[in-house]
Amino acid sequence: MSCQCAVEDGLQPDPKEIKLGEILAKYKQQKGALIPVLQETQEVYGYLPAEVLRRISFELKIPLSKVYGVVTFYAQFHLNPRGRNIVRVCLGTACHVRGGAKILETIQKELGIEDGQTSEDLRYTLESIACIGACGLAPVIMVNEDTHGRLTPDKLGKILAQYE
Repeated sequence: MSCQCAVEDGLQPDPKEIKLGEILAKYKQQKGALIPVLQETQEVYGYLPAEVLRRISFELKIPLSKVYGVVTFYAQFHLNPRGRNIVRVCLGTACHVRGGAKILETIQKELGIEDGQTSEDLRYTLESIACIGACGLAPVIMVNEDTHGRLTPDKLGKILAQYE
């Protein structure tokens, strides 16, 4: 019999907690399921909170140190909240030669955050990356899945405003 106190108090269960329970139930009996569990969990939460990692460790019977080891090894996993909009600035060779560093500097000033940081309002996360793969459009940024190329610092304010 499950506890009814939250329902009786008029509180609704957290939908993220419910989804996490479903993910863990789906993979509980599978060996080597840690990465898919972490991927699906991050889709639900947007990042991997410490208390969620502890629950994954407990439910999958994997030492917490191993869970953290996997999370910190792979760049796809994030331990801190991320912005609704992920701004990636290419600093590959073509972008560097055509002013990528100035683009990064301008975006940092525009958003008020440094490379690798998330704005306090969780609107933006800024990341520099080695290559976007659009060298012919250098310098290039991506905002979420949208690529913006042939940039100059004066174009950035208008581009970023589209994602507010």
